[in-house]
Amino acid sequence: MQSVFLDFATISRGDLDVESLDQALPDLQYFPTTESAELHQRIRNAEIVLTNKIRIDRETIAAAPELKLICLAATGTNNVDLEAAAERGVAVCNIVAYCTAAVVQHVFALIMSLNQHLREYQSLLRQGAWKGSPQFCLLDYPIRELAGSTLGIVGYGELGRGVAQAAEAFGMKVVLAKRPGDHPGGVPETAAGTPRIPLERMLPDIDILSLHCPLTPATDKLIGAPELKLMPGHALLINTARGALVDEEALLHALRENLIGGAGIDVLSEEPPVNGNVLLDADLPNLIVTPHIAWATREARQRAIEEMAENISVFRRGGRRSRVI
Repeated sequence: MQSVFLDFATISRGDLDVESLDQALPDLQYFPTTESAELHQRIRNAEIVLTNKIRIDRETIAAAPELKLICLAATGTNNVDLEAAAERGVAVCNIVAYCTAAVVQHVFALIMSLNQHLREYQSLLRQGAWKGSPQFCLLDYPIRELAGSTLGIVGYGELGRGVAQAAEAFGMKVVLAKRPGDHPGGVPETAAGTPRIPLERMLPDIDILSLHCPLTPATDKLIGAPELKLMPGHALLINTARGALVDEEALLHALRENLIGGAGIDVLSEEPPVNGNVLLDADLPNLIVTPHIAWATREARQRAIEEMAENISVFRRGGRRSRVI
């Protein structure tokens, strides 16, 4: 069975054990990356295509007449034309719950770095401020206790629940947003006993906002200028979900004008940001940008391999594990 992994370098730097994949697909070809001009040639005879972020659109599916399965190394499916896959009878599998611990710890790394003003205090030390201080400590930047603060979460799936559990361990109060586009009856009004609050009502009362929802037409630029103005002046915005959930120009303005306290961003609207990005160009102490690495612990990436291998094995036996289509 001919099969290809189109962008293996997005998940491994040679540090993962791929035995399970090789057992599931003995003839699997690994390509570190695949350019647009190479895509159709590489999938032309493939029955199974593995990818992380390569765009598999209608034209691409049509160029692979033998294609039976698209196996994703991710939870998100927005890089695959699911309608075209369904029309062709091509199965699509994703993976879930493989990077929860990784994302949770990254969310809190961003929160703690911003809350403790680590960059600012490091800058003061490099400037010699501590050596020249008349007292034993520096108090230039105020630090707030997380205990007793309020964390607002948009998206209460696997990752949102993981972040909520960690927040509760810090003694934080967790509140959940009802996303725009959620229809009555489509999303429970409560989750784990916590009511879902309309976003515009939730924002004025939070200390931290963490985004964990998918990117859909209803959530595109979910956090823009009106929403940022509703947030308290000390509040932090954390986005480890999808870059386009946030209006990046509006966020930059809010940070520059100190409308919010800070932002920790792991995702951008274009990745890689080959055309630049206003957040990358900004040199602001209250902004941390990381290159989509919240999910990327070695353990999480290894679990991704194992999950993909199991999805493929079950598919070949006629099962439907983790099927989206």
